[in-house]
Amino acid sequence: MSSIYTSLLTYLAAASLLTVAPGLDTALILRTATTDGARRAALAGLGIALGCFGWAVIVALGLGALLAASELAYTALRWTGAAYLVWVGYKMLRYPRRSFVPESTDNPRRGTAFATGLLTNLLNPKVGVFYVTFLPQFVPRGVPAAPYMLLLGAIHGLLGLIWFGCLIAATRPLTKFLRRPAVVQTCDRLTGTLFVTFGVGLALQSRRS
Repeated sequence: MSSIYTSLLTYLAAASLLTVAPGLDTALILRTATTDGARRAALAGLGIALGCFGWAVIVALGLGALLAASELAYTALRWTGAAYLVWVGYKMLRYPRRSFVPESTDNPRRGTAFATGLLTNLLNPKVGVFYVTFLPQFVPRGVPAAPYMLLLGAIHGLLGLIWFGCLIAATRPLTKFLRRPAVVQTCDRLTGTLFVTFGVGLALQSRRS
């Protein structure tokens, strides 16, 4: 039992550091909170968390090993993910907004925010290979691997939601400033540049490490 506690504490420390590390997820949440409001940012965060948990399910079922071993499977997903990131980034760069979109209960952009968060993770093979190599290290000897890795994936998703909540809350005091047209446009362009950069980098990656 002590090995499980040790494993969970070690995993919490490692996963927490990985969660707060700057990256696409953080940029997406900040941009969505700034330009679309807290509710849609929360939906984007939920999509990201479910995308991560989806990879945990894939790894727990053993399908992640195929991604790690098969160059064809990895390449196909890599190009799909790269195309998606570049496409999303291009739209932000080509059509940056200059106005804040008011929140409403029937706005279709809510679904778009969730889908963007979900697909950003599910279509990124680096996340899959990372989970393949990362999660098994924290499974104690003698513990059923599949359900334990699902637990680890759920913990990572929960940590992500907590972090995203902190990011969203941090934007609230600056709402009036962040809703300025120039700021909205700049956020779209910066996030679009980041998405395109990550997408191109993913496409140019000839071989996974």
